[in-house]
Amino acid sequence: MAEKQEMDEARRRYEFKKMLEKLAAKEGSGTELITLYIPPDKQISDVTSQLRDEFGQCANIKSKQTRTNVQSAISSILSRLKYFKRPPEHGMAVFCGTINVGGDRTDLQCEIIEPPEPLNLYLYRCSSSFELEPLQEMLGEKEVYGLIVIDRREAYFGFLRGNRIEPIGGATSTVPGKQRKGGQSSVRFQRLRLIAINEFYKKVGERASEVFLAEKDFFERFRGVLIGGPTPTKEEFADGEYLHHELQKRIIGLFDVAYTNESGLAELVDAAADALKGIEVIKEKTIMNRFLQELVKDNGNAAYGEEGVRKNLELGAVDVLLLSDKLRKSRLRIVCQTCGYREERTVQLEAGRSFKEIDLGTCPEEGAPLVIEEEVDIIEELTGLADQSSTEVKIISDDFEEGAMLYNAFGGIAAILRYRTGY
Repeated sequence: MAEKQEMDEARRRYEFKKMLEKLAAKEGSGTELITLYIPPDKQISDVTSQLRDEFGQCANIKSKQTRTNVQSAISSILSRLKYFKRPPEHGMAVFCGTINVGGDRTDLQCEIIEPPEPLNLYLYRCSSSFELEPLQEMLGEKEVYGLIVIDRREAYFGFLRGNRIEPIGGATSTVPGKQRKGGQSSVRFQRLRLIAINEFYKKVGERASEVFLAEKDFFERFRGVLIGGPTPTKEEFADGEYLHHELQKRIIGLFDVAYTNESGLAELVDAAADALKGIEVIKEKTIMNRFLQELVKDNGNAAYGEEGVRKNLELGAVDVLLLSDKLRKSRLRIVCQTCGYREERTVQLEAGRSFKEIDLGTCPEEGAPLVIEEEVDIIEELTGLADQSSTEVKIISDDFEEGAMLYNAFGGIAAILRYRTGY
C-alpha cells in the first residue's frame, strides 16, 4: 500500500511538472495571456465580478487584435467558472489566451489546474507568457539537508535537496603543515598551528551557518546537517560548536570521506546512506545500483531500451520498471481511415509543438494519409503494462549520477527482470 501511494505521488509530480513545462512554452503575441490564481477560500462570485470589470476595461486597449483576444480569453474563463460553486480543495489556477502555434496561426487555449498544495494568493495578470512561479515553487523539495566536508586544508559545503546535491562553495585554510620552519620552537609552532586551525574552523562554521540559515522556510524544511571528513578533523569541528546553535543541534552524524572538495559532497551522501535511507535520493540510488549490478553480470537480469523493456513487460518478466522523469515521449496509435490499417509509434516533441505538426506519412497499403487515433504519455502507457503483472515502477530523477545515466545512457527506460527472456 505504501509503495502504491509512493508511486501515485511520483506520477502526480511527473504530470504536474510536465504540465508546467508545456505552459511555460506557450507564448502570446502581446499581453494577451491571462493567468488567474484562485485560493480555496475565495468566492467564485467575487472572481467573476472582477472578470466582468476587466472585460469592460479592455475597451481601453489600443490594439484591436489584443483587445479582441483578451476579451475572448475572459469570456472563455467565465464560461468555465460557471461549473464551479466554489474553488477545489487546494484552489485553482487558470491559464487562458490566444497562443502562437507556428507560422501565422493562433489558437485560443484554456487550462484549469488544481495544484498539489493550497494556493495562498489571489492573482489576475495579463502578459505575453503565463505566470508560473507560484506553482513551480510547489515542485521544490520539501526536505533539505546541509552538507559539510572538511579537513585542515580545505572545506566545502552545499545542500541535499530531495534527489539533488547543490554545491554552494568552499574555503581553503592557511594552516601550516606539521613540519615547522627553522628558528621556531616546537611549542610555539604547535600553538600557532592550533590557532590557525581554530580560525579556519570558525570561518567554515560562519559561512556554512550563513548559507544554511538563509534557506527559505528553514524551520519547516531544514532537516539536519551531515559532516564528512577524516578523523579527527570532523570530530574537532562538530565538538567545537563552530556552527550556529540552531544548526549544531541538527547535526545528524559524522561520516568518513576521502575528498573535501565539491566531489566530496556526493561521497558524503553515499556514506550517510543508512542515516538517510528514508529519503528519496537514497531509495533511487539503491534501485539504480541494483540495476547496474545486474547489467554487468553474465546473464544478469537487466534490460534497457524501449523495445526490449516493452517485450519483457508484455511477458510479465519485469520485477522493477525504471523510468526517467526526463522522459517527454508519447505513444501514438495511428490509423488509416480508408482501410483501417493501424500501427503504433513512439515520438518525442519539442516543448510547445503540437502532434498536428507531425508528418505521419501515408498508409503502406492504400497510400492515404495516416492520422492519430490516440496519444498516450509513454510513462502512463508503460506503467499500465507494468500494472498488469504487478511490476513495481520507479520514476527516477536525473539529479544524481546514476539517475542521469538512466536517461543519457539507457534512453530513460530500463528494467530489473524476474528472469531472463532473451530480450
